[in-house]
Amino acid sequence: MLLEVENLKVCYDTAMILSDLNLGVDEGEVVSLVGPNGAGKTTLLRAITGLVRWEKGAMRGARAGDITIEGTVRFAGERIDGLAAHEIVRRGLVHCPERRRPFREMTVTENLKAGGYLCKERGEVQRRLEMAYQLFPVLKERGNQISGTLSGGEQQMLAIGRSLMFQPKLLCIDEPSTGLASRLKQELFERMKQIQRSGIAMLLVEQDVSSAFQLASRNYVLSHGRVIAEGTSEELLKDETIRKTYLGL
Repeated sequence: MLLEVENLKVCYDTAMILSDLNLGVDEGEVVSLVGPNGAGKTTLLRAITGLVRWEKGAMRGARAGDITIEGTVRFAGERIDGLAAHEIVRRGLVHCPERRRPFREMTVTENLKAGGYLCKERGEVQRRLEMAYQLFPVLKERGNQISGTLSGGEQQMLAIGRSLMFQPKLLCIDEPSTGLASRLKQELFERMKQIQRSGIAMLLVEQDVSSAFQLASRNYVLSHGRVIAEGTSEELLKDETIRKTYLGL
């Protein structure tokens, strides 16, 4: 198993966000996390990739103790739950955040190159850049454009392209289709299929359950910080309670 999460708990002050959560992602696999708003899906991705721990360190002093994290996270057989976020990235576990978050005053090309900052070989950075352009040709066309002026769909492509510049083994993608028109959403998911075919595993948080289920080989349903169901898309859609209560289908 490439990613193994065991008994993960995250509390913000007195609020339990994640409770005794377990999941796994195998090499080359696409796994989706679905469920209602507030279920803890984004917090789960941030905890796995070290960002919740970073927040805890940033709060130390004035608000020390507001965040509590327990549990075990292993990646490629190595325990990573005590590592800083940038060290987790070095190992190939990369987070593509919700709401795209480009460096808005920088150009598209500068944003992409920022994703390759851990690589010190100029030739390798250029190779990764060309791979991003091949996957998202519009990024090459917009190379000199300021990122803050891109459309929502182009910003999402940029966010994924920048994440791929880190050369991930596992890419955690949070809500990639939010705010996108149907045509752009379909195009984006086609590109994500190409990413999967390249051998990169993905852990996907997505509100569009139908799109997520078409892409993923396995799915976890979260509610109130717990995994309440796990299975293939076909298995979960056969459960009427899960389908109507938690998936909105």
